[in-house]
Amino acid sequence: MVKVGDRVRFLNAIGGGVVSKIINREMVMVTDEDGFDVPTLVRECVVVETDTTIHTQEKKKEKEIETLDDFIEKETNDDLSYKPQEETPEGEVLNVMLAFLPQNEKMLSSTNFDAYLINDSNYYLAYNVASLIGTKFVSKAVGFIQPNTKILLQEVERNDLNDWEQLRVQIMALKQKRTYTLKPVYDVQLKQNAVKFYKLHSFVENDYFDEQALLFPVVENDLPYSIGVTEDDIDRVLRQKETVFPAKMSVKGKTPELIVKDLHANQLIDNTNGLSANDIFQYQLDTFNQIMQENIKKKGQKIVFIHGKGNGVLRKELLKQLKTKYPTCYVQDASFQEYGYGASMVTIR
Repeated sequence: MVKVGDRVRFLNAIGGGVVSKIINREMVMVTDEDGFDVPTLVRECVVVETDTTIHTQEKKKEKEIETLDDFIEKETNDDLSYKPQEETPEGEVLNVMLAFLPQNEKMLSSTNFDAYLINDSNYYLAYNVASLIGTKFVSKAVGFIQPNTKILLQEVERNDLNDWEQLRVQIMALKQKRTYTLKPVYDVQLKQNAVKFYKLHSFVENDYFDEQALLFPVVENDLPYSIGVTEDDIDRVLRQKETVFPAKMSVKGKTPELIVKDLHANQLIDNTNGLSANDIFQYQLDTFNQIMQENIKKKGQKIVFIHGKGNGVLRKELLKQLKTKYPTCYVQDASFQEYGYGASMVTIR
């Protein structure tokens, strides 16, 4: 039985369309691809797609579109609406690195690694990190990264380290609503030895993480890095980084929707006398969760939590709670330039 919404083709004529009206038991109105209504005998119609099939496909298409929008939103993290507080002369020169942090530095032979992209510049970066698999490439991470920040690309399982040995990192630098020096589009080939991931001395102290990290330069002082990165190269890049950022900087002039909360004890509690370290730690976590609960329904809301570097205990616990209690939210390190190296920015999803 032909129904409204069914897609049909004509049995004894060229063409077809979608049934838009049932005229009677023997006649239906078919709207063809040009939008014309064609009265047609039911027996002259052959159903090629039912209304249910079409509706399901449309829903699937809508879902795919929503997923694509969601992908773009997650990967760009509203970067193009973000405006840096202030630019530095040093930031006009691009310095970009890949970094790998062991999740358990005491078990390098079995632990997984967190892969980061570091943007030490005043520029937004559009990036594509691709891995050579056989004779073709597979993108590992694609998106935008804000100025003077680092972003977690993905967790790399130990068994997948070989997939990260030969990489192509493509970078395009730009600014929004500001004049800037046009940079070339970078296409950098990196070849890494997976053995380094199992040697403790490969992981070094750095300005970007509380933990020691394995660093691979991608762009150094505006120049693309050549294949075959050595440990001496890494040391040279680290020695050249002389800019020291304060632990905390003013947030005056931030966009209205941004929330900034300093979780240092002296900013939360007037008098800590009589409070144990555990009491203070719990108060910091309670404050964090209170702010998250107050804003969890505000999609797109950005919250900067200033936790400091210290021994990293508070930061690790915040990341743990974000992963377990607020899994839909996105977290990345806040701008080095504005908050130093001890702050995380959460985007409500």
